[in-house]
Amino acid sequence: MSGRGSLSERMVRLGSQVAVQHGVISLAQLRALGFGARAVQRRAACGSLHRVHRGVYSPAPPELLSRNGRYLAAVLACGKGAVISHRSAAALHGLRPTERANIDVTVPRRGRRRHEGIEVHRSTTLTAADQTTVDGIPCTTVARTQLDLADVLRRRQVERAFEQADALEVFDLRALDDQLARNRHRRAAPLVRGLLAEYHPEQAPTESELEESFLALVRAAGLPLPERQAYLDPGDGEPPARVDFAWRAQRIVVETDGRKYHRGPVAFESDRRKDQRLTLAGWRVARITYRQVAAEPRRIAALVAGLLGLRPG
Repeated sequence: MSGRGSLSERMVRLGSQVAVQHGVISLAQLRALGFGARAVQRRAACGSLHRVHRGVYSPAPPELLSRNGRYLAAVLACGKGAVISHRSAAALHGLRPTERANIDVTVPRRGRRRHEGIEVHRSTTLTAADQTTVDGIPCTTVARTQLDLADVLRRRQVERAFEQADALEVFDLRALDDQLARNRHRRAAPLVRGLLAEYHPEQAPTESELEESFLALVRAAGLPLPERQAYLDPGDGEPPARVDFAWRAQRIVVETDGRKYHRGPVAFESDRRKDQRLTLAGWRVARITYRQVAAEPRRIAALVAGLLGLRPG
């Protein structure tokens, strides 16, 4: 009999703790439940506990652990303050999947211990503000994960993770600014700074400014000017649809999508429904962003000219 209860009571507590920890438990937690080092060794020897990493065990064979079980086991193996990070954290947050066998873990200190199957990243800037939990697994915040990804992925891969964060409505400009302020000398900083410039609301135009930029592009290309803020009747019995630009003779519509007014779920659904109504009525609809107008004016001019059946001037 132990001061922590009978064996059956300790086994019940063990089962409860393992159940909420995705099937894994640390040696320190086993000791806290009343299982001494020898008791753990005996259970490991007889197969009632399986070693996942040094100091981390599971009642199930390691190959049967879920992804989250493997992630939590990696955190427990790396000790106090360790968090899932980089590509593994991106998978946890739903920013991008990963098929890597190794698990990314960041520890807030310098150290040399290695663990099979774990890629340990050592950081002197990781703070409590950079840490959160997903499904009970300690991991880096979305903003810190975005910064970390820029250290290990190509620009387009990082950009897609940014886009996914935006789609999930977890994109936090202030948090990313804070990451850059505290990690200004990291290799990832220039890449994130460049991407972030495209997301700052104060750097994006208003809806009217975007429309003026598009009209200027159309004029510069020598293309016919469209109707602006036109009302089109798709003939489906519903109210007419207002569009940014229309060429009625060619049945062409261009919608200029500013992030401020088109990023929310309601606007997103409304825009797609309008597009479907117009398409069914024989209109061709093209959606153009500020970034495309500013960075790719020649391509956009060629696109509009092609829709109109013309060549850009």
